Amino acid sequence: MPIHTDPAATGKKGNAVPAKSQRASDGRASGGRIGLPGFQAKLDTPFALVGVRTEGDALAEVVYLPRSAGALAPTNRLAEQACAQIEKYIADPGYRFGLPLKRVGTAFQRRVWDMIAAIPRGKTRSYGDIARDLRSGPRAVGQACGSNYFPLLIPCHRVVAAKGLGGFAHNSDGYLIEVKRWLLAHEQALKLRSAAVSIRTPRSA
Repeated sequence: MPIHTDPAATGKKGNAVPAKSQRASDGRASGGRIGLPGFQAKLDTPFALVGVRTEGDALAEVVYLPRSAGALAPTNRLAEQACAQIEKYIADPGYRFGLPLKRVGTAFQRRVWDMIAAIPRGKTRSYGDIARDLRSGPRAVGQACGSNYFPLLIPCHRVVAAKGLGGFAHNSDGYLIEVKRWLLAHEQALKLRSAAVSIRTPRSA
């Protein structure tokens, strides 16, 4: 599910694919962008309020919001499709997303995101594992994970610390960590790592 090439030409259903827009992003973390205006949907889910931002015919961003942000019904067709696919993932953690993604991020970030996209449901990789494959460092990989514009579609929650859960969206505690915990438990990845971990619905922020 690479985000910097265009597999849409293959006609294969269920792959998250990039749109044709080439405008680069500034790489800021999702958590740092929640105050910006312009969500086209805010979907209430068991793990968080999920903000959906679109630009033209492409998905521009997915953000995990505190529930205090308030739900918003989709205002366009693409936002409606994104919400419908998120709900399908909630019903079936093996569901594969198929939405057009805006091209964002640096070349290094996109390499990290490509590797994240290749992690199967129910599996995890550590920051160090990915860093070794890219001949980089765990800290740089962690920064790229935190700057992911498309969580769920590019499942950065599947990247964990060598010993423990690790951070999420440039946060080490709070509701975002509970989101990561919920998603891994939903996909049964946490059961494989520790039988002691249970699903907890994130509290309102």
